[in-house]
Amino acid sequence: MKKYFAFLLCFCFLMFPVPISAVHISAPQVSAQACVLYCPLNSQVIYEKNMNSQMGVASTTKIMTTLLTLEEAAHNDRIVEFTSVMSAEGSSMYLKVGDKVRLSDLAAGMMTVSGNDAANAAAVAIGGSKEGFADLMNKRAAEIGMKNTHFVNPSGLSDDNHYSTAYDMALLMSEAMRNEAFANLTSQKSVTVDFVYPSEQQVTYYNHNKLLGSYDYCTGGKTGYTKATGRCLVTSAEQEGLELIVVTLNAPSDWQDHKSLYEYGFPLYKTIGWEYHENEFEVSVAGGDKDSVKAVVEGDSVSVLTTENAENSRCNIYLQDMIFAPVKAGESLGKIIWTVDGKTVLTKDIVSTENVEEIMINPILRLLYKIFRR
Repeated sequence: MKKYFAFLLCFCFLMFPVPISAVHISAPQVSAQACVLYCPLNSQVIYEKNMNSQMGVASTTKIMTTLLTLEEAAHNDRIVEFTSVMSAEGSSMYLKVGDKVRLSDLAAGMMTVSGNDAANAAAVAIGGSKEGFADLMNKRAAEIGMKNTHFVNPSGLSDDNHYSTAYDMALLMSEAMRNEAFANLTSQKSVTVDFVYPSEQQVTYYNHNKLLGSYDYCTGGKTGYTKATGRCLVTSAEQEGLELIVVTLNAPSDWQDHKSLYEYGFPLYKTIGWEYHENEFEVSVAGGDKDSVKAVVEGDSVSVLTTENAENSRCNIYLQDMIFAPVKAGESLGKIIWTVDGKTVLTKDIVSTENVEEIMINPILRLLYKIFRR
């Protein structure tokens, strides 16, 4: 037999963004040739303009370069010696031939001052050449689902064969923000790099992303500009547990565009959430070295859905009365299922937080239990 609980939304304390139909907010006027306002937690496009148009993306390319660099650094944050083949025109962290820094420092140089020299250095160190690294970039783009993207260099310098879309760049930023090192780096207003050589050299680089200082909810982003592409900007913001991403391409008023899109997007949602304390659930255990086992909702305590009518949402909790040992930590003991108008919109396992070892028990009792619990 399983316990069944049904709670109206007000008792279950859910969390998901629900579009508020009663709130009428005019769509923003943006200067961008192409843009998208994207919610990564439910893959929803909230607002878009030419979001699938293939365009140059300038130095926002470095989101991909930085992500690959930080992933490599997580395994081996090796020292890179700067050579003449790594030199680059345009924005720079001012590396000189013979300078030595770590991969993670190159990532910092890319995400703060948009160092093309840092991008080239990381590309050569990881991919063997800029062309070899571009192959890695395109492979990863395909894995992310960036179907209208092609990279030919690590820095974003203009090239007819180097392009992406506002939508694809939103997917990339969403993927990058799931990387803890990237999320931490892109949120910094400045980063200080200690050079390996010259050993006494220490340089502080200041982030070009002005939204970090002018918009309280901004959590990161990357700027970009060339004469051919115009001003490009990718940013992320979070408010009351809801993350949104904005991408603008060829936007003369990019900072204002991003603020306007966030101010349009966040009020459209009513934040509703759930929380469970670790001791919220407890299940009896037979035949174990403990009489009961504690259980919690698996995964994050916050999740995001979209629904038209929050008042019709229900939370159903299915939890076993009793289980037989052994029990392993992480073992599913039940489920929580959320429905809207009878349709399942989210399912979470309730899992054990601890192990329970088995002790001797009468096999007849075990058999009877299995029969009567059906």
